[in-house]
Amino acid sequence: MGSKIVKMQRYKDAKTQRSFPKMEHFLASIPILVIFLFTSPGQAQIMPNIPEATLAAARQAVVNKNVPSSEVIRVGIGTQNFGTYQYKNITIFGTGDTQIYDNKLLIGNYEPNQEISISYKDGKFSIYTPGNIFPEEVDGPVQITSNFGLLGVSGLKRAGKQALYHGAFELTPNSNGTFNLVNMIEVEDYLKGVVPNEMPVRFGLEALKAQTVAARNYALSPRIKSSPNYDLVDSVASQVYFGANTEKELSNQAVEETEGIVAIYDWDLILAQYSSTAGGYTESFSNAFSDPKTKEFPSHEKPYLKAKPDIIGQTALNKEEDAANYYKSKPDAYDIRSPYFRWEREWSAEELKNALETTLVSQSATGFVHPAFKKGDKLDNLVELKVIRRGDSGKIIEMEVITRSQKYKIFKELVVRRLLTKDGKALPSANVVFDNIQDEYGNLISVHAYGGGFGHGVGMSQYGAGFMGSEMHIPYDKILQHYYTGVTLSTKPVIVSTDTGQQSVTQHFYAKDKKAKIIIDNKFGVNNLTVDINGVKQSFELPKEMLGFKRYSEIDISKYIKKGRNTITFTSPEFFESSARKGVRLYVELVPKREYGWID
Repeated sequence: MGSKIVKMQRYKDAKTQRSFPKMEHFLASIPILVIFLFTSPGQAQIMPNIPEATLAAARQAVVNKNVPSSEVIRVGIGTQNFGTYQYKNITIFGTGDTQIYDNKLLIGNYEPNQEISISYKDGKFSIYTPGNIFPEEVDGPVQITSNFGLLGVSGLKRAGKQALYHGAFELTPNSNGTFNLVNMIEVEDYLKGVVPNEMPVRFGLEALKAQTVAARNYALSPRIKSSPNYDLVDSVASQVYFGANTEKELSNQAVEETEGIVAIYDWDLILAQYSSTAGGYTESFSNAFSDPKTKEFPSHEKPYLKAKPDIIGQTALNKEEDAANYYKSKPDAYDIRSPYFRWEREWSAEELKNALETTLVSQSATGFVHPAFKKGDKLDNLVELKVIRRGDSGKIIEMEVITRSQKYKIFKELVVRRLLTKDGKALPSANVVFDNIQDEYGNLISVHAYGGGFGHGVGMSQYGAGFMGSEMHIPYDKILQHYYTGVTLSTKPVIVSTDTGQQSVTQHFYAKDKKAKIIIDNKFGVNNLTVDINGVKQSFELPKEMLGFKRYSEIDISKYIKKGRNTITFTSPEFFESSARKGVRLYVELVPKREYGWID
């Protein structure tokens, strides 16, 4: 009974005309079929079958913009030090007026900075606020918004500061009696909390723009989710996302001046891999990563993630002598400013043996050590570390640990790095050559390692991007096209069709110059395309060939766009006049593919 009284009082206190559309804004990816109208204090009336146009108009009036569902992502927020993503209780607050919803039904509106404690037990959320004798008990999921403010979790810090977040929170129950804290947020706001935490802002605007596009690709790419409740997490397991309190002016500028831009290859968003330092030569994807499903290694090629030297004319480093000459020297390279551009490690034979008896056990669990080394197994006297196969960058693909009576094969760069630890720390990279120092009887005395780079070395080198942008004044698009072979910079490819939800698609994009084309895949023979560009409608007849419609075509829209932020909406009148299922696939091309990288 007490719970009902509290609930009624909260309805009376709620500022009902401003909170609901705000919630709609951040639940754009969830169809909402009802609108709540407060007919009298303490009563909420659910009105079914409200036309979608009415809901859209309400959202537009309050939020002042429409947000396509594809631009809202769900980020799992971890505890301090990312120990877990599962909670049993939590205390949240908003820096502005804060609203709480039970499965999208408003149940309370609270003052700024008021702490609200929420726990989960026996399938119910209990919501505690100061001054209330009884907690509010709801089934959930629980959503929290803060009008004109940010959301926080009491005691949760990121980068040494109280963590604050744009968007909305959702507390989503799990089957094991816990819940996840999910930040529902627009992609562009999410990126502002990612970019300065993935790349030092001192690397400069162009490098930050390149990082932004790579991070946007990651956020928007389909993936196998670690949880059904969120798309990605806020740690290095996905991308480092520390929220609004870590934003920087220059990185925000980088996000704004690349809005809506992704890197694609053959109509698909690329897997925009990046690492700290490549060491002067990036590696092919297939030589560094195994297939996530089959565990096959080397894996299948990705044509845009090819091994590439920074300096034209540098020969491949897949031979032992070439790799040794390269990593024992400091040639010119884009990431030469990195403290890990070149590094060395050394072990005594006994030190290395002791380390390997531990790491061989843990790395055998990956399936990339043959034969497997079990807990309690012992190594005989070491003879050498022998590299069997290298990638074009000199990265180890296969190596052997050889003792007097044993031989263990090790595959894959991450396994190699974690196998060969020094003082408990993994090697910075697998771009490494070994000098095995032996006595006159062939016994190993010590091993000296010479290496270059930090991380997997596939795709963009962050230190390389920083050097290219700040010291060579190379723009971000050319940085990207150096590291990702044959890519196009564009809006995300979309489908406009007769299907519900695809009849009209709106995209926002930033154009650094007034050049843009619409690229069209007209597989089903659509006659024309209607496009609204910055508020002006244009109709384009799609080209035909002798035997029918041209499958692939382009429309130059340069004269209709402006430098800076643009908005484009794709529709076609014929879709609504015909019962036939038709559609086109398209995107806005801003930087075309370059066959030979960034060099014009």
